[in-house]
Amino acid sequence: MVPKWLEWAREIQALAQTSNMFAENDFQRQRYDRLEVIAAEIISEHTHLERQLLVDSFQAQVGYATPKLDVRSAIFRDNRLLLVRERVVDGWCMPGGWVDVGDVPSQAAVRETKEESGFDVQVTRLNGVYDTNRFEPLEVFHSYKLVFLAEIIGGEATTSNETSEVAFFGRKEIPENFAGSRTTTRQINDAYTALADPTLPTIFD
Repeated sequence: MVPKWLEWAREIQALAQTSNMFAENDFQRQRYDRLEVIAAEIISEHTHLERQLLVDSFQAQVGYATPKLDVRSAIFRDNRLLLVRERVVDGWCMPGGWVDVGDVPSQAAVRETKEESGFDVQVTRLNGVYDTNRFEPLEVFHSYKLVFLAEIIGGEATTSNETSEVAFFGRKEIPENFAGSRTTTRQINDAYTALADPTLPTIFD
């Protein structure tokens, strides 16, 4: 469950961001900027995150506030799941990342997989749509995660400036040190379930 303080801070930040888009004068903008500072102070008070870094992040967001979108690729070889080790947090996850403006989500998953693992893949189906509010640790911004099943069509295991290791794991070998909420046990289990029965419908929250 999302704690109330985070719900309040997210809503205040989203209202301020959206209202700034429709502000008619500097007086209104100053009030909405102050609301973003208050949202940052709430989060900073309950976490290890620095207030000013949060303020800077909030003020970099423009336009109507909506959830962010993350994509991941579930890729199997001989019933073993491909995972990459993220350098920043030193944890494992399925390859993927944020969707850029203008991206087709499935193509973003293909691109991120190539960049992080070295493998060329083709997406075969959308396996799940997940609300990250259900994950721990909680992120500052609300986001949705799309997990695609994909097949390797080329390339070879290659690390990158974002990843330090690329490896396949059997179901009982999955590392316990995940890279934050980039990948969860639930998503891995759902991917293995779809591998066993690809006729199952897409999972969604």
